[in-house]
Amino acid sequence: MTRVFVFTNHKGGVGKSTSATNIAFGITGMLRRANASNCRVLLIDTDSQGHASLVTTGRKDYGTDDSLYTVLMADRQNAPQTLMNCIVPSTWDENLHVLPASPMLEGAERELMGVAGAPYRLADPLSKIANQYAAVIIDTRPSFSLMTEMGLLAGSDAIVPVEPRYLETVGLTSVIQKINDIRDGWRHPNLRVSGLIVTKMDNRIRGHSHLLAELKSHPVLGKLLLGVIPANEAVSYAHRNHQSLFSYDPRASASKAYAQVVASLVRYLSKGIE
Repeated sequence: MTRVFVFTNHKGGVGKSTSATNIAFGITGMLRRANASNCRVLLIDTDSQGHASLVTTGRKDYGTDDSLYTVLMADRQNAPQTLMNCIVPSTWDENLHVLPASPMLEGAERELMGVAGAPYRLADPLSKIANQYAAVIIDTRPSFSLMTEMGLLAGSDAIVPVEPRYLETVGLTSVIQKINDIRDGWRHPNLRVSGLIVTKMDNRIRGHSHLLAELKSHPVLGKLLLGVIPANEAVSYAHRNHQSLFSYDPRASASKAYAQVVASLVRYLSKGIE
């Protein structure tokens, strides 16, 4: 079973797309170095802003015929082939493929509202082609909208990136509860919250260190901590150059931290946990 990691949080600016894109790229590289039989990873961008699409393909002009929007609007019978037709190679790695977003996704939610089975319009075609990939990464918009529900219903593992200032237990618990509500309400028992990634960590800020310590000591949330990514200017420079962090500066502190997260997820994939 191909694991489908859904990066989600209802707050924007928490490093969600940065995490999704760099982890997707990192998994392809680590699998290749391990001589895995399948090193291919599919990145699906469900955010109409298309940030993940832009940095990994150099484009954000996808539209009605070559994007996730095309898949969502296709006849169900044709949707799997339409999905395959819309996948494009990334500029980062030949084994990293992208199903790009389109600004038209903003209107897709309104068009699909009330349509029978609308929340499964990504899950159904993806289930037909996912076994061609070692892993699938889905980047969602910063809200629990219909588009985010589609991503979660297509997923097996939800991963929540969060900034230190949003580490309060109440806030994180509400995000996890919302994911669980979608899982239970739509009867998708295979979905689980599999990790938290703390981003933009600055040890010089006392509040950051205090909140991280509280998270680590929490009996439930502490066990979900996948990694801590330090605040690092290399992130913005890599974005500006449409490069992965690993390619832009493999020695940067954020690159090393993301590499540890990637290693954890590859070990998870190798165990075939279901």
